[in-house]
Amino acid sequence: MLTTVSLEDAQAQLPELIEKLLPGDDVVILRGGEPVARLVSDAPAPRKPRLPGSARDKIVFMAEDFDAPLDDFREYME
Repeated sequence: MLTTVSLEDAQAQLPELIEKLLPGDDVVILRGGEPVARLVSDAPAPRKPRLPGSARDKIVFMAEDFDAPLDDFREYME
């Protein structure tokens, strides 16, 4: 979400602006109606919980020998 605030308001409310800043939000600070600075949250966005089966049908190709022993390990397999 993009929020704009005047320079005077930003000076008076900087701690509150930072406290309310959520991941992905921007606060643009204006002087005389022109943007002069931008506050951007550095906090990572919260992770969504993983759902079982959410990757179903995502693999479009798998080699027939994907589970075959590697040649580099052949001596250990014998």
